[in-house]
Amino acid sequence: MNERLIPIIVAMAAVALLLVWLSLVMASTEGAITRVTRSSLNNLILEVQTGDESQFTKMKQLDRIHRVQRLVSDRFATSGSCAFFRIVCNILDGVLVACISDALGAPIWVTLLCGITFALIVGVVSILVRPRSTRASMPIQIMLKHSRSISVAVALTPFAKVKGISSSRSGKTELSDDEELDKIHLEQRRAMIDRLVETDDFDPEISEMLRNVLMLSETLTREIMVPRTDMICIGKDEPLGSVLKMFSRSGFSRVPIIGDSVDDLVGIAYLKDAVRAVAFNPAAADRPVSSIKRDPLLVPESKPVDDLFHQMQRQRQHVAIVVDEYGGIAGLVTIEDTIEQIVGELEDEHDRTQKAEPEEVAPGKWRFPARSSIADVEEIFEISLDEDDVDTVYGLLTKVLGKVPLVGSHAVTHGLRLTAVDSAGRRKKVSTILVELESSVDDGGLPDASTDD
Repeated sequence: MNERLIPIIVAMAAVALLLVWLSLVMASTEGAITRVTRSSLNNLILEVQTGDESQFTKMKQLDRIHRVQRLVSDRFATSGSCAFFRIVCNILDGVLVACISDALGAPIWVTLLCGITFALIVGVVSILVRPRSTRASMPIQIMLKHSRSISVAVALTPFAKVKGISSSRSGKTELSDDEELDKIHLEQRRAMIDRLVETDDFDPEISEMLRNVLMLSETLTREIMVPRTDMICIGKDEPLGSVLKMFSRSGFSRVPIIGDSVDDLVGIAYLKDAVRAVAFNPAAADRPVSSIKRDPLLVPESKPVDDLFHQMQRQRQHVAIVVDEYGGIAGLVTIEDTIEQIVGELEDEHDRTQKAEPEEVAPGKWRFPARSSIADVEEIFEISLDEDDVDTVYGLLTKVLGKVPLVGSHAVTHGLRLTAVDSAGRRKKVSTILVELESSVDDGGLPDASTDD
């Protein structure tokens, strides 16, 4: 053998081994891409955001997860790109082994046999390394580990997309194999309930509850949560005495504790803890509410409601803070919100029925439902409010106060005094607002006393 061929043979052998590794990587990712679900990636984002790692490490991990999310958004094109590179690598492996065999002086039939055999062996091994577990985290770890290589493969194979258009742009969302199977099972369960309902001795209310149970897996937490704009929060430095008053006025028993903003979440304040701290030690009323804080349960806004319910039940939590994909506070959800998706609206003996129309209670004094249009106020009081960014009386009061109003909150704007006088529903939202001319208040109406919120 010519000594000048030795470096060439070594180089071809090294390239062949590199192609074997790349073929195995493409094969494993081709199998993993169909097993990774969007909800699992969202949960992983929440785990990273609430972890103890440094900010630099978190940003690197989040960047990798977002890269995988982009690949999963068009999983068929990604799988096609991986399959293309796997096949190309197998072919090139066979060609390189054949070239090495020929350089070593082997007969032509031995050269062909070596190339074909090696390509077949690599193809079989690449099939065996595919992840087969549907519940393990292996598929996610494979995608995270090789996300950059897969992204390069996808960029080099634009023809893998159908007509050059990804499904994410066409408005259709692709499902993983597990999600497709769950969807089939869900349709089968719905069909079974429909057959049961057709019988005369089946209670319609029970059938509706069964349908609602099936809908839990398709309903996301963001659809049932209280948005951050409607959340009642407590400053971390508020004394327990004021907190007890706020609990009494709002009707809530669990309220988030915040720092400088809503996103600066400190914990959750519980009414029972506040009462326990103050009842036998009146001096504790001056302690800050942060002294009784409890760690909050954080959940992603894309979490299905059935998973949310089971997690809250398992961890014995009745309230959870909803977090968006960027780590900001999106809202708040309670276990009662999940139960209402099955049995309907829950109300207690303190809830009142909201009147549908404005009601005059005295000359120049009207009671408005909170959702009444500000156009009704303009018409009744014959003034122009000129508010383009709010549409309702509740929105106007919220804007003037700069925070969510509670019963007793009041503000003056455009010569009108707005006072929240009633609440309704399990969420204790202000339902009735008293609107009166400011001059009538000064002449003997409600005193202009500030209300602690």
